[in-house]
Amino acid sequence: MSIAENKKAFHDYFIEERYEAGMVLEGWEVKAIRAGRTQLKEAYVVLKGEEVYVIGMHVSPLTTASTHVHPDPTRSRKLLLHEGEISKLIGAVERAGYTLVPLNLHYTRGRIKLEIGLAKGKKQFDKRETEKTRDWEREKARLMRDRI
Repeated sequence: MSIAENKKAFHDYFIEERYEAGMVLEGWEVKAIRAGRTQLKEAYVVLKGEEVYVIGMHVSPLTTASTHVHPDPTRSRKLLLHEGEISKLIGAVERAGYTLVPLNLHYTRGRIKLEIGLAKGKKQFDKRETEKTRDWEREKARLMRDRI
């Protein structure tokens, strides 16, 4: 079940591979994410040494949060991946010029997971081509619906 999606990532990048990562979250963040108070639009994924972090993911704190907790909505959150996956990502990002982007925040067996994608940037003409194709598919569906 999806919580939040990053539609901008599909517009700006070609997604080559997808990985599902766990996240290190605080208690108030879990409650806020379950309430749907999160946004991935401005988020990005970085590699720091042998660790993977998501930066810029906005989680709005609930008003019912405890008084002794001082929430930071855009703090860096560590992602949990297998060692082999991390080494593969490091090689792709450093050598092949790929980028890591967050795609989808969802539940898997009751746990909150972040789907990240290994992506290559699109050029402006690629974006226009994608938009033309999408418009043509929409128009084709409308014509078929009107014909019946």
